[in-house]
Amino acid sequence: GKHVFCEKPLACTLEDGLNEVAAAREKGVLLGGAPDTFMGSGIQTCKKLIEDGWIGTPVAAEAHMLGHGPESWHPDPDFFYHFGAGPLFDMGPYYVTALINLLGPVSTVTSSVKITFPERTATCKEHYGETIHVTTPTHAAGILGMQQGAIAMLTVSFDVWNTYDRQPITVYGSKGTLRVPDPNTFGGRISLLRPGSGEWEDIPLLYPYTENSRGLGFTDFCRCIRSGKKPYAYCDQTLHVLDVMSAFYRSSEKGTSIAIEAPYEMRHSLPLD
Repeated sequence: GKHVFCEKPLACTLEDGLNEVAAAREKGVLLGGAPDTFMGSGIQTCKKLIEDGWIGTPVAAEAHMLGHGPESWHPDPDFFYHFGAGPLFDMGPYYVTALINLLGPVSTVTSSVKITFPERTATCKEHYGETIHVTTPTHAAGILGMQQGAIAMLTVSFDVWNTYDRQPITVYGSKGTLRVPDPNTFGGRISLLRPGSGEWEDIPLLYPYTENSRGLGFTDFCRCIRSGKKPYAYCDQTLHVLDVMSAFYRSSEKGTSIAIEAPYEMRHSLPLD
């Protein structure tokens, strides 16, 4: 009978996520969860630009989270390579949440996933030299068919080197292209390319919360408990994200596209005041 705001992801399996949402609705309590970075100035400014037609109709998007894993710096990296983690369930929530806030809900997922290195060696000082046995996919690449017509590509990996210079998210529209900041942050640099200009134009951040504002979603969640309004980081969003991420595994296993069934209704950008 308690209101719950959880870490990302909502659950490790779609079945568990569905059960959590059903239990919350049965009890008449709110269920929400991280990430809340989409409420920061970076994503919200990009969302406002798209809504106001600065790039026309969104046609496509690319999102990348590419690196060689956390075993060189994290003090206890083993869990990243087991069920419930990997790059998709650890970092994917930031990217999928950003994409659906910018482009709307996902209708289908077609993907491939793999384990490139079955064993890895920790080089962090706490576990230096220890072997990590990998049991969950560490590279995932997928095509997301969005309900509003855009096609997005998402790649997350712990298996590649020296790719931190890649743009985290780029949205291509019929009248321009938008470079979106890292969805694991609240601020960041936004750039716009319009037809005929030939040069990228930096766009100022329009909203507050440009620095680390972890807890922003939880604060809104608490306000909504009192007001009866729907939180921004609500369970319909976290469940839709979980459905999309789970579909990566199911699509790769079955060799076919997977329909996303968890409903999600994209909301307007936050009010500027």
